[in-house]
Amino acid sequence: MGVFTFDDEFVSTVAPAKLYKALAKDADEIAPKVIKEAQGVEIIEGNGGPGTIKKISVLEDGKVDYVLHKLDAVDEANFGYNYSLVGGPGLHESLEKVTFETVIVAGSDGGSIVKITVKYHTKGDAALSDAVRDETKTKGTGLIKAIEGYVLANPNY
Repeated sequence: MGVFTFDDEFVSTVAPAKLYKALAKDADEIAPKVIKEAQGVEIIEGNGGPGTIKKISVLEDGKVDYVLHKLDAVDEANFGYNYSLVGGPGLHESLEKVTFETVIVAGSDGGSIVKITVKYHTKGDAALSDAVRDETKTKGTGLIKAIEGYVLANPNY
């Protein structure tokens, strides 16, 4: 298995505590409201804490697919959360899993910086294609922007 690691950042005008709440705690409820392809989230195993596995269903190319999402760690004090995509037809066939290590830190002017380390674990000796990496990054950035937009549009959130 190959492991390919990339670091990324997303800058937001939303304060760290509020953005963390929306992304780490409430995303299951917010995402279907703001992303038309999101069909829903179902807990398959666990109680919502680390080790919990969720089935995230999305509509792509006219059919519903899903990916299995495993919550690996939560660090509320430091606005950190780690999770992995571990299976399902929505996970590219070349991948064993994709792990995301995320921390939200204070940015300028009261906003936030979402710092993400993404590790792609490929099957066997498969290389990571740019297309798979770009698609994952696009979807992740889209999710963050959509949830940020929800928070900004709902000042009482």
